[in-house]
Amino acid sequence: MSRNARIYALFLTLLSASMLPLVASPAPDSYQAMAPLARYMMDRSAEIRLARSAAPPSIAHDASVVVLTAHGYEMAVKGSNGFTCIVERGWTPPFDLKDFWNPRIRAPICYNAAAARTVLQYTFIKTKLALAGLSRTQMFARVKAMTLPTPGPGSMSYMLSKQQYLGDEVGSWYPHVMFHVPKADSANDGASWGADLPGSPIMFDSGHHLVPEPQTIFMIPVGKWSDGSRRS
Repeated sequence: MSRNARIYALFLTLLSASMLPLVASPAPDSYQAMAPLARYMMDRSAEIRLARSAAPPSIAHDASVVVLTAHGYEMAVKGSNGFTCIVERGWTPPFDLKDFWNPRIRAPICYNAAAARTVLQYTFIKTKLALAGLSRTQMFARVKAMTLPTPGPGSMSYMLSKQQYLGDEVGSWYPHVMFHVPKADSANDGASWGADLPGSPIMFDSGHHLVPEPQTIFMIPVGKWSDGSRRS
């Protein structure tokens, strides 16, 4: 290869690197952009069933359910117990995950009343931005600049669906419950919860990822799915 050709190849390499999203350094096989909207959509009845599978039937039966439409999430079932169940897509978790635009992601979650009033609003906002055609970098900047509600006292959620698909590498992962707390109260390293210490069942999820929302998530894996079966 001639000297000029080597210089030109180096220039193209540097140019490509400069165009990568500022919020992450994705692997070559990452999902780089949003797929056609149809790939994220579900049959309405199937989405309601999947959303409800996030929590035990004793909770999900009387919960509200929201479903994804071309204009954002909308109420499909009005519940009576304060819980709200939803199937979140890949753009809802942290911005640095390589599955961010993965159209296969289906993350059924049931939020309690405190989390539905606060934490669930992050999902609605990020979904509006995604459907408006913003890139991951643009979404991150918008969310970071917003004044968002902090998680309400006692905010928690269930992710117990056996049908959940949380990423190409983890699949359905584990059934687990999550506790959402304001970042200012989390001590940032999870020490106040004993998270991530040897033998501790508590995982400090948000502490390891790029999360502009004003929350920290502590996760506790459990042994059973919402249908009562044990995780094998």
